[in-house]
Amino acid sequence: MARMTAARAAVEILKREGVTSAFGVPGAAINPFYAALKASGGISHTLARHVEGASHMAEGYTRTAPGNIGVCIGTSGPAGTDMITGLYSATGDSIPILCITGQAPTAVIHKEDFQAVDIASIAKPVAKMAVTVLEAAQVPGVFQQAFHLMRSARPGPVLIDLPIDVQLTEIEFDPETYEPLPVYKPSATRAQVEKAITLLNESERPLIVAGGGIINADASELLVEFAELTGTPVVPTLMGWGILPDDHELNAGMVGLQTSHRYGNATFLESDFVLGIGNRWANRHTGKLDVYTAGRKFVHVDIEPTQIGKIFAPDYGIASDAKAALELFVEVARELKAAGRLPERSAWAQAAQDKKATLQRRTHFDDIPIKPQRVYEEMNKAFGPETRYVTTIGLSQIAGAQMLHVYRPRHWINCGQAGPLGWTVPAALGVAKADPEAQVVALSGDYDFQFMIEELAVGAQHRIPYIHVLVNNSYLGLIRQAQRAFDIDFQVNLEFENLNSPELGVYGVDHVKVVEGLGCKAIRVTDPSELGAALEQAKKLAVEFRVPVVVEAILERVTNISMSTTNDISNVVEFEEIATEPGHAPTSIKTLKV
Repeated sequence: MARMTAARAAVEILKREGVTSAFGVPGAAINPFYAALKASGGISHTLARHVEGASHMAEGYTRTAPGNIGVCIGTSGPAGTDMITGLYSATGDSIPILCITGQAPTAVIHKEDFQAVDIASIAKPVAKMAVTVLEAAQVPGVFQQAFHLMRSARPGPVLIDLPIDVQLTEIEFDPETYEPLPVYKPSATRAQVEKAITLLNESERPLIVAGGGIINADASELLVEFAELTGTPVVPTLMGWGILPDDHELNAGMVGLQTSHRYGNATFLESDFVLGIGNRWANRHTGKLDVYTAGRKFVHVDIEPTQIGKIFAPDYGIASDAKAALELFVEVARELKAAGRLPERSAWAQAAQDKKATLQRRTHFDDIPIKPQRVYEEMNKAFGPETRYVTTIGLSQIAGAQMLHVYRPRHWINCGQAGPLGWTVPAALGVAKADPEAQVVALSGDYDFQFMIEELAVGAQHRIPYIHVLVNNSYLGLIRQAQRAFDIDFQVNLEFENLNSPELGVYGVDHVKVVEGLGCKAIRVTDPSELGAALEQAKKLAVEFRVPVVVEAILERVTNISMSTTNDISNVVEFEEIATEPGHAPTSIKTLKV
């Protein structure tokens, strides 16, 4: 039997579990692990500037391709606490990432040793497992169990804390005979699926709500096939956006209080049956439950049994992995179609498409300062179906979801449940690292952008190019808009006159100088007619210099983006002009019908 340090055994297990990339920040208490990482080879490492940034890089990496598991590494104490936001974000969106921390020696953990903290207890509420390994011989089993848990049932993150003496202790371990544990996923039965389809067939105006669990299960093609077999329009959730292309004839648009389409909400409110698959009925999707549920039956399919009935009681629930369920849904639907026993849905599907052609928001404005809607219009022109968009929270994300177009799974990579500011830059780097040939386009407001702006230097150092569209109104725009209900505009204003950049007026931070100081490229745009050329130039700069390229659009200070002010999807306020002629929305999925 081979003898090696426990740290080396852990690295060998990572490789045999399919890990090829890691993100992190070394330190004294994790140096034995880093020594093993270097000696073993086979895993590339990207040095972050902040450990929270490394955790979000790991998230972006995982979210980019089926089977990916991002790894985040840091030293003891504050490195672990810095990872908590990443663990929370990953847990909320069912994303498996592995966080590995160093720890003080086992003999002094309880003695307030330097940077000794009970990180396992801190992380447990936001992880599937969080453990400090006190016996070196347990390291292989703990790592084996970590990968089993991350992949089984509802996916999610794990934290493993390794005291420095445990890392250095030699153990018996044979990497050549190591095998991952079998992954467990609940599966629907034929009888359950037949009952669900019976309920669907009894309805007149059914919809499918397609959630992120379908993308996690790599089952988007099955969902599209089932929708096409049954002729059922599909409402993707924000986490499920891209399961079927936006221009698919069964895509009914998104529903919700904020990241929704006018036509999506209108179609949903006319429905009488909803089949939710891999979704969690998030509150910004449903709004008031009495409005959302009134007059319609629900079937809920989710990998996590305790999710069923958590928000409201469906008429029928199925605990199943989305792929396992959809394989049966497709099988049964094929049989029913062959037997001529599926209802005709073309009129209902066409009604949804008619709404898509008439209920549109205006994007074309020539105002200076720039109105944000015009930025998304120009992005639609500049970036094609292959683009992977990355964003987190704010008016920029909400407006982007209302106006951008997504055509493929994992091409809208969004932090959904947690929504931490600062997520976008490191997550985009993780996406670009996972898919170096992709057109990666990040979207941020100025506050999100400033939270972890230092991570741009990671892209410069490691030559990780992507394009970052920065919409700058020098405001906490979403919070300002929410404060309208309190008749205040308090502590949300970021404006100041920058003594070193007077040409900015009151827009404060000179992002171009900061970005260039971090080794990247930046373009500032103040005229909407120049946006298209700037985006094209950004593409060229990213290819030429292999660094992140920021395109900053200087926006009007105040724009209220469409959303409900009463928590009601039937009452979304259109603060700006709606589209009344085709030229108002030239990049809409369907040409406006007037």
